[in-house]
Amino acid sequence: MLQREKTKQFMVGDLPFGGNNKVYIQSMTNTFTKDIDATVAQIKILTDAGCDIVRVAVLDMEDAKSLSKIIAQIKIPLVADIHFNYELALEAINQGVDKIRLNPGNLPKREQVEAVVKACKAKHIPIRIGVNSGSLPGRALPTPELMVATAEYHVEILESMDFHDIAISLKATDMNLMIETYRLAAKKFPYPLHLGVTEAGTAFSGAIKSAMGIGILLHEGIGNTIRVSLTDDPRVEIQAAKEILKNLDLRDKVPNLISCPTCGRIQYDMIDIAKRIETYLLQVNKTINVAIMGCAVNGPGEAKHADIGVAGGKGEALLFRKGKVIKKIKEADVYDELIKEIDNYDDSIVEQAI
Repeated sequence: MLQREKTKQFMVGDLPFGGNNKVYIQSMTNTFTKDIDATVAQIKILTDAGCDIVRVAVLDMEDAKSLSKIIAQIKIPLVADIHFNYELALEAINQGVDKIRLNPGNLPKREQVEAVVKACKAKHIPIRIGVNSGSLPGRALPTPELMVATAEYHVEILESMDFHDIAISLKATDMNLMIETYRLAAKKFPYPLHLGVTEAGTAFSGAIKSAMGIGILLHEGIGNTIRVSLTDDPRVEIQAAKEILKNLDLRDKVPNLISCPTCGRIQYDMIDIAKRIETYLLQVNKTINVAIMGCAVNGPGEAKHADIGVAGGKGEALLFRKGKVIKKIKEADVYDELIKEIDNYDDSIVEQAI
């Protein structure tokens, strides 16, 4: 297994990036960056949801000149997304961004890339080189080898200027291509990798595709940041990313919902309760396992490792903690009783015991 700890480390804002087993969640705003109030509001929502690093589009000089005002009001590192116009990158650097996302292939002259690198070097601002399967030189058909070679060409420009605070992304719309490209890149480069399936789709299909592609690579020790790119509210990206990291033991303070698939023994409205509890858990910042089981025959037994849970009967349910039944509750009270248990659960006691 490749090790995340072996990549080069540098700072992105106040985050130690690369060179450790931390995997950060990144998303991108879909507001107009020049609309400072809307952009700040969305970044704060994403931060509360669990976003570690946020990227904003910089389409023109008005966007670029808005960045310092945004930075002053947020708590997580800000990445400026630059295409085609290197002067926007220079202004973003002057505004104090924490990182520049650059596709050097979109800048027509090498001296423009060098100007950005020189400015970043002076202010210790890292650069993410972004290579996408749909924007290769000459619109060539993407292969892992061509994508990595394209990244290598751009990396060499930065290295020739003694610049090494580099992150690399090699996103593809095809999950299998993305996996093989990142595997090749992990062997080729000593730099941190930002993972993602680009244009993955809507929340349903895109989250599945991203979980498979990103999850496989993270399990192999590849990847330092991730973005689950979805056609949806950016908060959904954060929720999906947290689920991926939680299930790989790469993120704590994320609730885990356990629920059975239902069968003919079910006698209460378990599906509705499970969905409502899942929605509630999105705002909970605890390491807690919550089980919602269909019947009392085997519910507590199958979910005995859960911190709290219910197993349904006819018009009622058994409330249990750590597999032990505490009391019977009416079906109408199941949701409220679970909420009380979740709110009262203290995961710090468990952490201290460990």
